[in-house]
Amino acid sequence: MNPLVELNLALILFLPWYAILAVLFWLFPRQPRTFARKAFDSASLVLATALSAWSMYWSMDTADPQHGHMWGQILATSLSYGVFLAAMTAAMLLRWRWLRGRAADVHSPQAAAEGSAS
Repeated sequence: MNPLVELNLALILFLPWYAILAVLFWLFPRQPRTFARKAFDSASLVLATALSAWSMYWSMDTADPQHGHMWGQILATSLSYGVFLAAMTAAMLLRWRWLRGRAADVHSPQAAAEGSAS
């Protein structure tokens, strides 16, 4: 097997699933779709992919070769998928909290009073 493909096999195998999760993360919730939201979503996806790739390379270097050559691939696949899911879950929770805070600010009586004063 090509050494470059072997090193990136976990990322190659999970790339379609990462793409599906990334599209779902990007599309939902549909509103509000501000520049700040797009920037946050983009940064979250790049960070999740980078952390996943880093964990894959780290686990390939760390895997004990005494357990067989496949163990490195198994560990790399499992760990990189877990890291990707953890990063996307954290980003989703942060985004929900941020959007809920914005919705509360928009619908608060103080914001309504400030809007009617101008």
